Amino acid sequence: MFEIGNSLREARLRQGVDFSEIELATKIRAKHLKALEDEEFDVLPAQTYVKGFLRTYAEYLGLDGQLYVDEFNSRFATGEDELNPIARSNVTRHRRVDSRTVLFVVLGIAAVTALVVAASRGTSGGSNAPLSKVDRDQKRQQKPKRTAKRERPTGKPHKANLILTASQGPSWIEVHVDSPVGEQLFEGTLEQGRTQYFKARKLWLNVGQPASLTWKVNGKLVPAPATDVATFVVTRKGVKQAPSPA
Repeated sequence: MFEIGNSLREARLRQGVDFSEIELATKIRAKHLKALEDEEFDVLPAQTYVKGFLRTYAEYLGLDGQLYVDEFNSRFATGEDELNPIARSNVTRHRRVDSRTVLFVVLGIAAVTALVVAASRGTSGGSNAPLSKVDRDQKRQQKPKRTAKRERPTGKPHKANLILTASQGPSWIEVHVDSPVGEQLFEGTLEQGRTQYFKARKLWLNVGQPASLTWKVNGKLVPAPATDVATFVVTRKGVKQAPSPA
């Protein structure tokens, strides 16, 4: 068990981002982000929104979104969300309109069929003339048109969310964006028990004692490299050791 709100606030402050920046990136309103950090979940419209916002906010900060959803379910979830009265009334109204529409269509088809049968009998002198062509035309008109199903695109994260935790002892790290000489995000010793979060399309890391660290990329644990001092490249696909300069 852990404190959801304090954990999110701590991660945000460590990364030096404010609510306006997160709102722009995640499309979650700042007041809802603050409510998550204060654990005032009743401010949000429904539990479904709380879980979705928790997952999105946590993953933006480089955390495990599913872990936060599970913690919310174990401590705060009260069952399936119910439709609010307005939504229920809208659903009921739509069902009534659909029922009336179907009734009118059925009555219309019945009336047209009766007229066709009556006209056919009148022109044939009262004999039962075959109506196979008429029936086929009516069935053809009544067949619903098939609409092609649109496939939803399945997106993959374009950036690497890297979480480093000094779980086995201290480790010195230096982190740059895109290349060994790119923007520097961090340089220093990560003391045992401490965690750092980084996010970019590509990260270059110079690491001393990488085996002392727990590596997690986009929520997945990555085996710690078995080497003393090395340079690594981290992307959304994982971690690999950079080739030594010639």
